[in-house]
Amino acid sequence: MSYEHMKIETKLIHAGEPQPRLNGAVVMPIHQSSTYEYRGETNYHDLRYIRLNNTPTHDVLHAKIAALENGEAALVASSGMAAISATLLTTLSAGDHLLVQDCVYGGTNDFIIHDLSACGMEYTFIDVQAPDTWISHLRPKTKAIYVESITNPMMQVADLKAVVAFAQQHKIVSMIDNTFTSPINFRPLEMGFDYVLHSCTKYMNGHHDIVAGCVVGKSTGIDKIRRKLNHLGGALDPHACFLLHRGLKTLALRVRQQNTSAVEVAKFLENHRQVERVHYPGLENHPHYQRARELFSGCSGMLSFEPKGEGEAAAKIADSVKLFIHAPSQGGVDSLIVRPAVSSHAGLSDEEKKRSGITEALVRLSIGIEATEDLIADLDQALNKI
Repeated sequence: MSYEHMKIETKLIHAGEPQPRLNGAVVMPIHQSSTYEYRGETNYHDLRYIRLNNTPTHDVLHAKIAALENGEAALVASSGMAAISATLLTTLSAGDHLLVQDCVYGGTNDFIIHDLSACGMEYTFIDVQAPDTWISHLRPKTKAIYVESITNPMMQVADLKAVVAFAQQHKIVSMIDNTFTSPINFRPLEMGFDYVLHSCTKYMNGHHDIVAGCVVGKSTGIDKIRRKLNHLGGALDPHACFLLHRGLKTLALRVRQQNTSAVEVAKFLENHRQVERVHYPGLENHPHYQRARELFSGCSGMLSFEPKGEGEAAAKIADSVKLFIHAPSQGGVDSLIVRPAVSSHAGLSDEEKKRSGITEALVRLSIGIEATEDLIADLDQALNKI
């Protein structure tokens, strides 16, 4: 059965599932085997072996995730960074040049600055809000442009239509980290991006119990990335595959609740006397509000804010909340609170933090699926203590 024209809620449940179901099992079994019988394969990468990311459980996940993003093929990996690094290392070679958004996830930022450059690759950070300036950074060896759907932790939304148009005009590869929006809110391949990446640790799994990643795109490109990943050894283990497969089935329900709740939390913070500013593209006064409305079905459960009182106030809030868990990561059923300057982006230099707008006062929230009223009450009591 083809699920191509079905709604994403149906794809989450049925796309990629084995037909007929294995021994009649409604739930996909865990294939806890590293090794499989030889079936006449003539290519090393086609051998059925867990490190080659092609066990029966991997195959189901690949088909389901590809269907969610309306892509030809997908590949899961042992982490979001495994997917990102394998994709970049497949696309770029020594001497090649990368254009990258000037505010990206800290791990991606470190990998580009320290690891890509060590491999002889060059990069330029670009202002994604100023498309007219990108041409000045283009080089003969520019091979790709890398952006995020919503930036972490400042919640900016790039001119993504301009990114695709620029990449197509100059025949370079376009890549986007779609972790914050998930396929429920945005499907970049439909706009023309070449590769979509996710840290499946976050929304895709949604339960804070695995680390995983994925990349989606055309079959020929994904096959090349898989071969690179096979050599790097970033395979996703069978039990993590099972948990990701299970988590995906509730993605639409979770994300829509988180979208709705985050808007209400953001509005509450916006009007609180102890809050200086709120960063959430679902607010009408956000500079990218109109762009977010045009691009996304929702703005996710991620938001950040800066309380009055700078770093000490931010620390006090993080220590005073009762429902929010003081922990990194995001996108799960539990609401989380973190200070990016001392956690996810602690590895950035002071100059890099300043360039990205990350202050000591910045507090980032990941809204879970608890009752919105309870989350607001928790934040209110914490804010009133500063």
